[in-house]
Amino acid sequence: MSVFISHDEIETKKLASFLASKLSTGDIVVLSGDLGSGKTKFAEGFLSYWGLDDEVSSPTFTIVNEHKTNNTNIYHLDVYRLSDVGEFYAIGGSEYFTTGICIIEWGDLIEDILPNNYIKINFSKDEKNPSIRYLDIKAYGERLNNVIKEICL
Repeated sequence: MSVFISHDEIETKKLASFLASKLSTGDIVVLSGDLGSGKTKFAEGFLSYWGLDDEVSSPTFTIVNEHKTNNTNIYHLDVYRLSDVGEFYAIGGSEYFTTGICIIEWGDLIEDILPNNYIKINFSKDEKNPSIRYLDIKAYGERLNNVIKEICL
């Protein structure tokens, strides 16, 4: 596990964009943490790598926002409102895992059904400085572990 300390939203977005540049179809990034801890800002930075800055909105009520780029499909999911894993299967959620890159807010809620290779980032706030966020980053799978080593140099 690696810890990245973000001092502001700009650093969070830069890290996310850099991570996005290293991923390809079938890769999954799970974001977890309290409300207001930086998950959506991270998603904004992630999507900005593909020039999707103007299309960023939290998919809290729609569950998934689908973005098509020249290179791959990007699926921004927010599973906070799902009652259980069965509901995720019912919307065809597992199909997203193989047809694009997934970034999943509140993804720890469906972690039991994720493929073996994914990245999990847990966001937490600094108690003394409201701008600082701690991003605990863990990769599951060797290739993604190498990606994490590269971004946390």
